[in-house]
Amino acid sequence: MTDAVTRAAEVLAGHRASIDRLDAILVYTLAERFSHTQAVGALKADHDLPPSDPNREAIQIARLEKLAEEAGLDPVFAKKFLAFIIEEVIHHHKQHQS
Repeated sequence: MTDAVTRAAEVLAGHRASIDRLDAILVYTLAERFSHTQAVGALKADHDLPPSDPNREAIQIARLEKLAEEAGLDPVFAKKFLAFIIEEVIHHHKQHQS
């Protein structure tokens, strides 16, 4: 291999190692988030509260879009990602109420 190819392989390996660490952070962060949302779902079920709160969801989506813009992340992607998470949380909350 040439020096340039060797250096490119080293840089690629570094990026991949960072991606792997960040993926682990994402998984553990999502696990912690869902731990809290499960507790919220149980609390809502115990007190006969609705499984979703559209006003809060809209606020959270707008907040995440703003954070995404500040971080240089595509806000459309961020909105889709949070919408997916919210949908899953509501599904869990409904399971608590069954």
